[in-house]
Amino acid sequence: MKLKCLVILLMLAFASGAQNSTIKNLKSQRKKAMEEIEAITEIRNKTSKSIKDALSRLNLLSQQIKSREEIINILNREIESMDKEIMALEKEIIALENSLKSKKIRYAKALQHISFQNTEQDKLLWILAGNSFAQSFERIRHLREYADWQKKQGIEISEKQTELKKQNQKLTESKKDKLALIHLKEKEENNLKKEETLKQSEVKTLTAKEKDLKKELDKKKKQAEALARKIDNAIAEEIAKANAEAEKTRRANAEAEKANKTNEIREVRQAESAGGYAMTKEERLLSSDFANNKGRLPFPLKGKYRITSRFGLQNPDGLKHVTLNNNGIDILTTPDNEAKSVFNGYVSKVVMVPGYNQLVIVRHGNYLSIYGNLSNVYVKPNEKVKTGQALGKIFTDSEDGNATVLHFELRKERTKLNPERWLYW
Repeated sequence: MKLKCLVILLMLAFASGAQNSTIKNLKSQRKKAMEEIEAITEIRNKTSKSIKDALSRLNLLSQQIKSREEIINILNREIESMDKEIMALEKEIIALENSLKSKKIRYAKALQHISFQNTEQDKLLWILAGNSFAQSFERIRHLREYADWQKKQGIEISEKQTELKKQNQKLTESKKDKLALIHLKEKEENNLKKEETLKQSEVKTLTAKEKDLKKELDKKKKQAEALARKIDNAIAEEIAKANAEAEKTRRANAEAEKANKTNEIREVRQAESAGGYAMTKEERLLSSDFANNKGRLPFPLKGKYRITSRFGLQNPDGLKHVTLNNNGIDILTTPDNEAKSVFNGYVSKVVMVPGYNQLVIVRHGNYLSIYGNLSNVYVKPNEKVKTGQALGKIFTDSEDGNATVLHFELRKERTKLNPERWLYW
């Protein structure tokens, strides 16, 4: 019986520990989601209501609603976990009560079997009444063992009572926590309703201004196409230049071999594929290192931010007939923020592009990271840069509610890559 109670208590303690870990993890997730909502709200409040930035506002609001739904989902899981914890605590309390009751009964029965009174005189008479010295000595040992057992049982009963009290207090706190979670969930559900109503209003406004919206989207589309051509041309120029250098080196090496001048033979740039960018040995190592860091690249800016336009074809929530195409991502942040290099490399180009202000292209072997919409550039072509180094200040549009947006792209030679799959969040 004693072993069974011990096993039950150990199992319940293990279950309770696992449940506590789950609850702690859920709280961490909820905190992160709340921080995302706070960041989105701050940025959204600083975003103008002009048609120029209306899609960004709608996108931010849609993301905020998703984060709010995630919080509600986490809260439901927290409440469920709290229910399990309360159930485990109640079972543990019952097991403790049964164990304590059993221990008290055994202790009382043991006392009833003692054949002498508790006075020192009775104990002495009982010892002297032994038939022999050996028996008297045995009775002395018995009394000592009994005294030790009695003390140990008293301590164990006291510890059980303390543990029982502690678990009852924990149960009371858990019930209070559950009630607080229920109230918080109700509050978040009300916030979600308000945000969904606001989103409907934003969609209605955009739909009413469909003509102006289409005009703005056409303008952005032309600017994006001009940006893509500028980047493609810059990449093509670099590929042609690198391949020409590689061919020049091959010819020089062939002449050196012919003249038996082996000491004049130089390393030849190599391309991964036909027509690709021919790399030096150093660039090949850099390219490999960059590829190995997929999913771990640092974000191209510090501080609060939110992605307002994602990679590829996008359909803004609520606008069925609006389709956007982005070769990278657009990141809305706070004024005075800076673009930072996501990896070691060197500056390939610094150019002006209408709609994107100054553009910096950083080469990492045959990979490129592209930073657009900079008002002030800190680096120059062919300059080596390190991971996290500031490349320039992001442009803040004072005519559009101080909107500060970094356009960021990643490419492997001419192939466009989804930056979100490469960056560490």
